[in-house]
Amino acid sequence: MGKVSRIEQYETVLYDANLNPLGIPASVKQSIANNISSIIKYPDMYYTKLRTAIADYAGTELVRVTIGNGSPDLLRLFTSIIHPKKALLLSPCGTEYEKVLRFCGSEISYFDLPEENEFLLSVEALIEALDPSLDILVIGNPNNPTSKRITRDEIRQLLEACREKGIFLIVDEMYVEFLDDYEEVTAVPLTEEFPNLAVLRSVSKFFAVPGLRFAYAVMKNDALSKVIDQAITRNNIATLSAIAGVDMFKDTAYIENSRSVIHTERSLVYLAMKPCRSIRLYKPEANFMLVRLLKDGLTSSEVAEHCSKRGIMIRRCDDMRGLSNQYIRFCFMNPRQNDLMVNTILEIV
Repeated sequence: MGKVSRIEQYETVLYDANLNPLGIPASVKQSIANNISSIIKYPDMYYTKLRTAIADYAGTELVRVTIGNGSPDLLRLFTSIIHPKKALLLSPCGTEYEKVLRFCGSEISYFDLPEENEFLLSVEALIEALDPSLDILVIGNPNNPTSKRITRDEIRQLLEACREKGIFLIVDEMYVEFLDDYEEVTAVPLTEEFPNLAVLRSVSKFFAVPGLRFAYAVMKNDALSKVIDQAITRNNIATLSAIAGVDMFKDTAYIENSRSVIHTERSLVYLAMKPCRSIRLYKPEANFMLVRLLKDGLTSSEVAEHCSKRGIMIRRCDDMRGLSNQYIRFCFMNPRQNDLMVNTILEIV
């Protein structure tokens, strides 16, 4: 009988989920424990305390904040109201955008990011590709899976071009808080001058609380906001989620520590893997990294299977348009876990 691999000695770590390695904020745990009896009550229909906390955290006004059950829920809400006949997506990008747009009947075209230039987005080239027949453009900043970002000035240029052509721009900032220069990159300040902009944010990744199930959008478009207010489901965020969210957005120690840990681990993992000539790294700016496998015949499935035996669950990218079974993606966790992940991948590549 052959030797059985003792995979039970390894904890399962979800490197494919892109969650903050610090885990659930202590403020959230304490808030839920202190308010467990509140689940007997319906939540505040207007979520005034939660929206105020979001507005203070994001640097906007309460009236600009819309909340929903996750980013896909908000994207569905916007697309169901805008009814875009034609949409433009970057390639590669998150798979959820295409699902939502196809569900609402949109014809989708793609702007391909050049692999030879590390999948960096040229805003000038994207502007050239904009067509007045387009109704909506959805981009992630930073982009998933490339972990690349564009600047606020570049978003402004894009918004001006979209406004001229009658295109509504949705910027998904799910990972923006992991950036070193987050405050200078976020498009939230641009909502004050561009009614054709909506910024989406989720709490799932940065605060590591996907189970709370809420996200928010920031927008300054009175006509669209009025329709959204009529269309949105009341009491759509659970009572405990709303209460915990208020304390979570005020947890400055967790927020600052998170950015520090990600900054350090992102640099260490990149430097540890860079010398390997059988992979290509796309230098990350968020909390995850895209990698291309260069070894002949080696596929993402084989690497993922090898890693899973150590409890390391990485993301295969063969289902992402613009990528293939030569690409993998993983996030950065704590130092001990990252050491194991790096060594395990380097064993097979």
